Amino acid sequence: MSDRDGERIILADDHPLFRAALREAVRRVAPQAVIVEAESLSAARAALAEGPAALVCLDLHMEDSSGFIGLAEIRRAHPSVPVAVISASTAPGVARRAEEFGASGFIPKTSGLDTLQQALSAVLDGDIWMPETADEDDETADHAARIAALTPAQMRVLQGISTGRLNKQIAYDMGISEATVKAHVTAVFRKLGVINRTQATLVAQALSIEPPAESV
Repeated sequence: MSDRDGERIILADDHPLFRAALREAVRRVAPQAVIVEAESLSAARAALAEGPAALVCLDLHMEDSSGFIGLAEIRRAHPSVPVAVISASTAPGVARRAEEFGASGFIPKTSGLDTLQQALSAVLDGDIWMPETADEDDETADHAARIAALTPAQMRVLQGISTGRLNKQIAYDMGISEATVKAHVTAVFRKLGVINRTQATLVAQALSIEPPAESV
């Protein structure tokens, strides 16, 4: 019996065809693994709440998530679960930022089945699998490190700030009180080393990546 028998592997991607490719790669690496498919970040979070997982394959672009917000949330809420980021983005430095936000792997959507298999096998074995990418400047890396220190709730507040939402709107979105949002905003400013929403929004740009070049 394989030591991966019965392990749960969550495939969070809103493209059925690419999920099918991931399923095939998982079956080659861990034939008896329990595969859980999620079409959104919220579905992936729900799957993680249901029980332990050996791996999460996470698309950076889904209906309810874009950029590194989902990765950062999952890593903060489930630090022991390795995450392999899946992305159609070819922007320089994206893989490096994914690693800074805690990803154990970065798999371009242009990868063939053999590459998918190699990447998943490496991550499941506890290794880091990253393609060669261009380096980022020190300021961007510092911003990513500061954002990675936020709690999941603080991350969602930052996301609201960066999209121009008011405290009362963020409170409604998150189902919490406006007073709690204000407390989160204060903590976010302190951790990011900023004094207002404009500065926080500029730092939050480290969460963003270019739109995917094409759908898969």
